[in-house]
Amino acid sequence: MLFATIPSAIQHIQAGRLRGLAVSRAKRSSALPDIPTVAEAGVPGYEAIEWNGGMVPAGTPQAVIRRIHASLSKVLSMPAISERIVGLGAEPVGSSPAEFAAFIKSELATWSKVIKEVGISIE
Repeated sequence: MLFATIPSAIQHIQAGRLRGLAVSRAKRSSALPDIPTVAEAGVPGYEAIEWNGGMVPAGTPQAVIRRIHASLSKVLSMPAISERIVGLGAEPVGSSPAEFAAFIKSELATWSKVIKEVGISIE
């Protein structure tokens, strides 16, 4: 049994070397639409997603942040790039820097709560 990200497992699932049982997103993956979500498979409310994002050091000037964001957004909106990302099983978002900061805060709150509830500690 393996818990893996869709981009790391999709080629193996498509080749029949792995059998996908469920995706941990709230909705099915457009790249693997026949695989149910964990919630659909019997664990309601379950969601754990992998994500990537661009970050810069604290104190980076807003003009630089705006330029980087505009460039990344332009690339993510290119059909060839977007289609490739989706084909790999990922979901391009391209949110604003403020939206991404809010998302990170939400993820930190969610996983901090999980860590405390189950008693995970650094060894």
